[in-house]
Amino acid sequence: MSATFWLLEAPDSLARQSRREPDGTGLGTFRADGTALVEKQPLAAYQDRSFAEEAKERESATFVAHVRYASTGGLDPRNTHPFTQHGRIFAHNGVIGDLTTLDSELGEYRDLVCGDTDSERFFALITRHIDRHDGDITAGITTAGRWVAGHLPLYAINLVLTTPTELWALRYPATHDLFVLQRTAGGTHGDRHLDHASPAGRIRARSGALARHPAAVVASERMDEDPGWHNLRSGELLHVGPDLTLTHRMILDQPPRHQLTLDDLGAHAKASQSGQ
Repeated sequence: MSATFWLLEAPDSLARQSRREPDGTGLGTFRADGTALVEKQPLAAYQDRSFAEEAKERESATFVAHVRYASTGGLDPRNTHPFTQHGRIFAHNGVIGDLTTLDSELGEYRDLVCGDTDSERFFALITRHIDRHDGDITAGITTAGRWVAGHLPLYAINLVLTTPTELWALRYPATHDLFVLQRTAGGTHGDRHLDHASPAGRIRARSGALARHPAAVVASERMDEDPGWHNLRSGELLHVGPDLTLTHRMILDQPPRHQLTLDDLGAHAKASQSGQ
């Protein structure tokens, strides 16, 4: 499926005055041979912002587009989402504390972590649990999420994970929204291409092919006026199969053992999680 992404709109002085500038952007897709392609850049200079504003037309069955507001780790490509491990692509919104304990739990899987973020560490934990369950991604996300919820302080662990043909999304707890849209071919009007834009102007996506084909879209904001958008429940894991069948599982039905609040976060992490 072909789609075009703009990870940031062109600069607008009024928009810049009304919201915090992001710290990085990235797009994850899969080539025809199934290998992951991740293009990402921190936003530390004009050239980096140009990277985020230019149109990127890619062909893939699954796409992950992400705008980063840094909570841990500096402005560096290693810390910019999405991440790739073992042929999978991952993005995360939230904050996980006590990274020393998390590093200990990772064991040899700590070698998968190239940067400084809690997000990439959480991805490595999921990868470890997927391997423990013989490649079962649903089981890996479930057991990794339960371990974090039971052992580490956390603010949120919203995530999206993709393979060349499938997608998983988890919202936990109810700190941040995570919406899903099961879009019929042509949308609600029956003949419209997909043209989605986040209300804050962070990500825009367009696909003419989706005038003729159905799709499933997961986003932290409703991306258009379609009435079919609905918020995942806290603890709900969504799986989108190769045939676009949606499966919902409640995998975390208890609150985190140590739920962080905004006031518990440092200034940088607090800014990353508020007003997005």
